[in-house]
Amino acid sequence: MSTLLPIGEVAKRSGVAASALRFYEERGLIESERAGGGQRRYPRPVLRRIAFIVFAQKFGLTLDEIGQELAKLPPDRAPTRNDWSRLSSGWSDRIDERIAELERLKAGLTECIGCGCLSLDRCMLSNPDDRASRFGPGPRYWVGDQPARAASLVG
Repeated sequence: MSTLLPIGEVAKRSGVAASALRFYEERGLIESERAGGGQRRYPRPVLRRIAFIVFAQKFGLTLDEIGQELAKLPPDRAPTRNDWSRLSSGWSDRIDERIAELERLKAGLTECIGCGCLSLDRCMLSNPDDRASRFGPGPRYWVGDQPARAASLVG
């Protein structure tokens, strides 16, 4: 059995479209070798790197951040459990931030998120006179600003 996989096989095994694999390669996240006729062939360990890319994107990392993390892994072999553990050890703070963000979303599902739209009847109670806009653009309560703090700014 060959240690190099054609792009179609990698796409099938990873669940990632061939176009995405080419994009990841252009970004330097994965590497391939060229066979006759310029066809891409990937070493088997690339499947683990792709799984990491997919996971990291769902986790919220940008492709630049993913590239920085992948650069910490050995390029010549499949990462070990210790490699992955070392790589993910600093993510606890980011996970905690994500959990807090999701908790704010859950708590605010039926409340105004401070978007400044004033289109809902409830907004006149939670965000009268668009007080949330004083914190900046976007959904201010969603990103962590508190309605009570906005009320204290009204003078």
